[in-house]
Amino acid sequence: MQWRGRRQSNNIEDRRGSGMKTGGLSIGSIILALVLWRVFGISPETTLGVAQQVGQVNEQSAPINETANQVENREFVATVLADTEDVWTPIFASFGDIYQPPTLVMFKGSVKSACGMAMSASGPFYCPSDQKVYLDTQFFVDMRRHMNVSGERNGSTELSFNDQVGDFAQAYVIAHEVGHHVQTLLGISQEVRRAQMQATKRQANELSVRQELQADCFAGMWAKKNHERTGFLQQGDIEEALDAAKKIGDDYLQHKSHGHVIPDSFTHGTSVQRQYWFYRGFKTGDIQACDTFGVNQL
Repeated sequence: MQWRGRRQSNNIEDRRGSGMKTGGLSIGSIILALVLWRVFGISPETTLGVAQQVGQVNEQSAPINETANQVENREFVATVLADTEDVWTPIFASFGDIYQPPTLVMFKGSVKSACGMAMSASGPFYCPSDQKVYLDTQFFVDMRRHMNVSGERNGSTELSFNDQVGDFAQAYVIAHEVGHHVQTLLGISQEVRRAQMQATKRQANELSVRQELQADCFAGMWAKKNHERTGFLQQGDIEEALDAAKKIGDDYLQHKSHGHVIPDSFTHGTSVQRQYWFYRGFKTGDIQACDTFGVNQL
């Protein structure tokens, strides 16, 4: 996909270099406060207050010692996020509403969100409580390996987008999480949670599947609208997304992990379902066509 040269979103919160913190402050800040107190008699409360203010500003800026690949990762993510903003804003305006874009948090290893702590292994996720998308770009490295796409350079585990292979699959992941944000803005997520509270485990899982498949459809819809706007898609991009959808289907993952599948435990949909709904969104470009809750057969 063609992604360079377009607008980059400012709604990025980069926590990759924030380091170990205690109560929102780094260990180094606490040690510095104690030294200034002992040597110069400066109140620890004063020092920590300043450090916390500085930390809040730095937390949203890029890490100081970024590698070239890390810079490219951030620029890629910021460009895709901007593309989602530029697509969803006029869609919301068309039905008389204002699109309020999410913040995308880039982190490394683990992260604290309004939905609790999360590790890289949990994959990208959207937290409706703070309306933020959380993403550890190590997931993209793992994703490329899983898809048998080579993104390594000279033994490095950092991801490079120089060869452009596999990048649209990664854009699909971001667009899917933004799709959950769209569901929150439209009130769909809230309705699903209320229904799940009164449902059986199996019924709650089915509601989750429908919600995830709708986010896939929204991602496909975004791809179509963004291509009409920018012409960013290249040959093979849609096939990449469909391959990614296949390999994150509940049945594919369960069979790969356990050798068998348990349909009643599905929460995201089968490979075929995820492929179908992404492609449905892409072919139609119509938000009404993404009503996964209004159909009997998924």
